[in-house]
Amino acid sequence: YWAEAGVDDRVDLRIAPALETLDALLVAGGARSFDLAFIDADKTGYPAYWERCLSLVRAGGLIVLDNMLRSGAVADPTVDDDENVLVIRALNETIAGDERVDYVLLGIADGMTVARKR
Repeated sequence: YWAEAGVDDRVDLRIAPALETLDALLVAGGARSFDLAFIDADKTGYPAYWERCLSLVRAGGLIVLDNMLRSGAVADPTVDDDENVLVIRALNETIAGDERVDYVLLGIADGMTVARKR
């Protein structure tokens, strides 16, 4: 579909564990060179992906995180035994206090955070 859309020359598909890929991009000099990062992976890895993406995205760039409400469980204080919910809940708090970004948590679908790096 990339070829059909005429953008295959701009797509660099990498299939590997996310942290390996993000770290390799940083080692290769990719810091502050991306306009957009989209995080939708294993939820327990989100905090590490967040930090790597903050290094990779330029000032004014966006980091978008999917599944930030987990069907409302993140906002439900009675949910305290789901590791994915606990990790996402803590990350929401981290992002809310992160002076490196301006952000909004959208209540659409399963929750989406859009953060603009300062």
